[in-house]
Order: sequence, then structure tokens, then C-alpha cells
Amino acid sequence: MNDEMIAGVPPLPDTPLARRALALVRETESTATANHSARSALFARLRADHQGAEPGRDYDPELLFLACVLHDIGLTRAGDRHQRFEVDGADTAAEFLTAQGLPAAEVDAVWEAIALHTTPGIAERRGILCALVHQGTGMDFGWDTDCVDDAVGAAIHAALPRLSMATTLTDEITGQARNRPEKAPPFTLAAELLRERSLPPHRTRMETMADAGRWGN
Repeated sequence: MNDEMIAGVPPLPDTPLARRALALVRETESTATANHSARSALFARLRADHQGAEPGRDYDPELLFLACVLHDIGLTRAGDRHQRFEVDGADTAAEFLTAQGLPAAEVDAVWEAIALHTTPGIAERRGILCALVHQGTGMDFGWDTDCVDDAVGAAIHAALPRLSMATTLTDEITGQARNRPEKAPPFTLAAELLRERSLPPHRTRMETMADAGRWGN
């Protein structure tokens, strides 16, 4: 994925750190999850432009890219620890970014955006980075996508196919939670997905909402 691949999408950062983060995701995540992570970065930039947010003034485009691309790194083997996947992912991303030399304040900003990306009502209140990561990931499920025209949406998906993304994410989240029950405390996304998967027809609300959404599963 690079700026030239997808017409109509704002330029994404092409820094050494951005390239290393994307390579890490490609190497460690499933293809469906990695594509979701990359699409979320594209959608977040489209949302930022739609809202009139100016890169470099209102937000740091590299931090937005890093937070979006790494937001599901908790679903990898290295990220599978003993907390909610969002928090494990935030910790894993922070360790990677710290090792790459990113300043502590910027690491903390990415950590917060990843940790809160599944938390509506709070992410939007924690600054533009958290809000855009939350919105970008939601847009990949087909929510609030009016700012994306059909041609741009089709180009994004041609470059980064969906591959039953919602089902893959559900399988990965619930698989971790079955092996480590402490990763699904009550009322979390993981706990709800695990509950829904245990009941007929064993298809979660996240999957059915994606099915009915603009982009499909």
C-alpha cells in the first residue's frame, strides 16, 4: 500500500517508521486483519479531511497512521497476553514504537488511541487522534461512511480485500478469550462476542452488522 495505489485517498505517511509498522502488521497479523488495519488508516484520513482537520496542524498524520495500522496488534501471537486485546495491543504497539525511538509522549498518544478504539462515547472525548482511530475502524465496518464516494471505496477494497474481516476478527478475539478467560472481563467486547458465539446461530452481532453494512463482511 502506498499513496499512488489508491486514487482519491489523501497521502499517507511514507516514513521509515510507518513502513516498519506496516511490515510488522503484514508479518504478524492474518491477512484479513492486516487489510482491515490498513483500510482503517485510509478511512481515518478521509474522515479527517471531511471534518476539515488539517494534518500537521490539527493532528500528526504519522501518529494517526501508526495507531490505525497497529490497532489490532493485540490479536497476534506476540500481543496475546493477559489483558483485553485492546490493552494488550496498546502495550505491544507501545513497546514496538519505543524500541523504534518514538518519543514517550507520542507513544502514549498511540497507546491511548489503540486502547480506546472499541470504546464509543469515550474515544471521541479524548482528542482528535483517539476520535479518528475510533471513527476509521468503525468506517471499515460500514458505519458513517457518507464522506467516502463509491469509486474511492471500490479502489480501497480492490487494493485491500475484505476477506470476511468481521468473522476473522471475531474468531481471533474469541479464540484468545477461550484460551485466556481473563482477556474477556464482563461487559467487554471480547466477553460479548464470546457469549454470542456460544449461542445459536453462533453468529455475532458484529458479523451481522458488517453483513448489513455498506462494505459487507
